Amino acid sequence: MTAPSLRLITDAPALATSLPLASDAQPPAPHIRLRGISKVYQGAQGPVQALSDIDLDIHRGEVFGIIGRSGAGKSSLIRILNRLETPTQGQVLLDQVNLGEVNEDRLVELRRGIGMIFQHFNLMSAKTVAQNVELPLKVAGVSRAIRQRKVRELLALVGLEGKHSAYPAQLSGGQKQRVGIARALVHDPAVLLCDEATSALDPETTASILALLRDINQRLRLTIVLITHEMAVIREICDRVVVLEQGRIVEQGPVWQVFGDPRHEVSRTLLAPLQHALPAALLARLRPVPESGAALVLALRFSGASAEEPDLSGLFHALGGHVRLLQGGIEQIQGRALGQLVISVAQSPLEHSQLIERAGRWAQNVEVLGYVV
Repeated sequence: MTAPSLRLITDAPALATSLPLASDAQPPAPHIRLRGISKVYQGAQGPVQALSDIDLDIHRGEVFGIIGRSGAGKSSLIRILNRLETPTQGQVLLDQVNLGEVNEDRLVELRRGIGMIFQHFNLMSAKTVAQNVELPLKVAGVSRAIRQRKVRELLALVGLEGKHSAYPAQLSGGQKQRVGIARALVHDPAVLLCDEATSALDPETTASILALLRDINQRLRLTIVLITHEMAVIREICDRVVVLEQGRIVEQGPVWQVFGDPRHEVSRTLLAPLQHALPAALLARLRPVPESGAALVLALRFSGASAEEPDLSGLFHALGGHVRLLQGGIEQIQGRALGQLVISVAQSPLEHSQLIERAGRWAQNVEVLGYVV
């Protein structure tokens, strides 16, 4: 399997005269579009509303994250995307084709353009790695020679060249998931759905699988839709994210924006494990009111409004006095600087209100945490 080749256009001036101006060009249609999606299950105690009024546009070639707590509706949504579930209301459009209006044969054809990766791998224990990858092609009636060539290419792509004859029981969790990824790619899909694909893996293996998915996304130009309950996974690989709660979208946007300035309580709760609490020793020293010789403690939060890391020397100079960095860190997400710095300021010639105002020139949010001696 090779990436598409690029064709060099030598007659650029002549071509340019026939192209519309950039301002007149229409943006490409979303690869996947969901409009008014609702899903109701009939349970023993009556109807259960799993999804309500879901509107989504997923662009071609992006890694799109869907996150939420247990029961938020994530699995229902991903099953609706490949039509394993039929929505109670609404439309799913794949390349502007309404999946609810096609016949069964056409639906089977469209589904082959959607690969699926599962949390628990779903490999057949009695078949070798090569046979597990080959199986969908065999079911589709693909010739033996093409099947064998495709299996070799895909196992090389996912880093399992020497595992053709191994059985699932002989593989690590990460290797099993790589087999699952290879199997999901056998029909050259344009869309790859990942349902908690790293939840059963340790952190190191998770990092390697996410790196593989990002490489596949860039090399094969796939659109990846990834469902997870871990914000760390969203941060690592996704371009945009939606947050689900009780079957509804409560927040969505570029990853840096949701991480830097979460608006909904659910988003803040999901982000909490990635944020460092103040050390117990510092909390024990904090006082709500100033005492003689006490230093003002400020939390400076950076939400990604700037791509540049904060200029600490400029900040400290502007605040005056003795400035100490107590805790914090800045990271880059999608080229944006996000994070928090906790500082103390003592013996400054400025009033506290002036210190807060000046700190606000560097940070997007400034909070007074208290005072320490």
